[in-house]
Amino acid sequence: MHVLRRWTARHAGWLAALGLMAGAPQAVAGDYENSPEVAAFIGEMTNGYGFAGEQLSSLFAQVERKQTILDAISRPAEKVKPWKDYRPIFITDARIARGVVFWQQNAEALARAEKEYGVAAQVIVAIIGVETFYGGNTGNYRVIDALSTLGFDYPPRAPFFRQQLKEFLLLAREQQADPLTLKGSYAGAMGLPQFMPSSFRAYAVDFDGDGRINIWSNPTDAIGSVASYFKQHGWTAGGQVVSRAQVRGEQVDQGLTVGIEPVKTVGELRTLGWSSHDALRAEMPVTAFRFDGADGPEYWMGLSNFYAITRYNRSAMYAMAVHQLSELLLQARGAE
Repeated sequence: MHVLRRWTARHAGWLAALGLMAGAPQAVAGDYENSPEVAAFIGEMTNGYGFAGEQLSSLFAQVERKQTILDAISRPAEKVKPWKDYRPIFITDARIARGVVFWQQNAEALARAEKEYGVAAQVIVAIIGVETFYGGNTGNYRVIDALSTLGFDYPPRAPFFRQQLKEFLLLAREQQADPLTLKGSYAGAMGLPQFMPSSFRAYAVDFDGDGRINIWSNPTDAIGSVASYFKQHGWTAGGQVVSRAQVRGEQVDQGLTVGIEPVKTVGELRTLGWSSHDALRAEMPVTAFRFDGADGPEYWMGLSNFYAITRYNRSAMYAMAVHQLSELLLQARGAE
């Protein structure tokens, strides 16, 4: 994929995208060429961040409003699946097998990420496996179309997506990337780890040292970037992720966490009928949750590393899927 060029020959990609190079094809009028909101946004980017207004106007003349994106984000949310139905979506033989291959192909980068950031290799592989099936499904929308469509035509979350559009233009300038070629999901999430632009700018790293950050087609940079994200969100090297709980009594459900913040301690849960075979300190804060499993209710305590996974996606089921996939990947790799 033609991303992340250097200036000189590097400037060429950016300028060509804006239609400013000699011989460049004339920009085709887009859906945002005469939008007052886009004009105001361009003014903000020129006054606050030093962009050239004429260049941004040329860029937005080529941006397209995508009705399919608006349809996707406006679709009524699916009824939340119970764990017994959610787990089989991500815990599959195919995802485990492909994860082992990905691990083999990127063993050096994963070992180095584990050493430098303290994040277990299997967790990094599991994140990329859950997010994009190891790069097999990274999204086919132009990121600038996705973020513009949602930033200017989806009022419920327009401020968020305009901020992401701002971050995207900044990262394209910083990375000397062609903003019209970078692809992602309908919400603008990018590359193997599906980083939003703000996460890219905050956590993505040039892990192979080639002077560019490419999370789209460079697994080494994607691996380092996931490890960087987790390290900066409190991952503890070698730390436990969850503890299966045994429960009894009528106060058990009073211990369940609302949301994913670890607001109760192990000691408080013990007074409500929770226990565990793991040696957990009474003062340890945990996220307490119950899943409807295939064999009945499952009670769990999520520890600090579990909370770190939920910072990637604020869902206890997502975090558990990542954790259990990581454990199965480790077992499968060890069984080779």
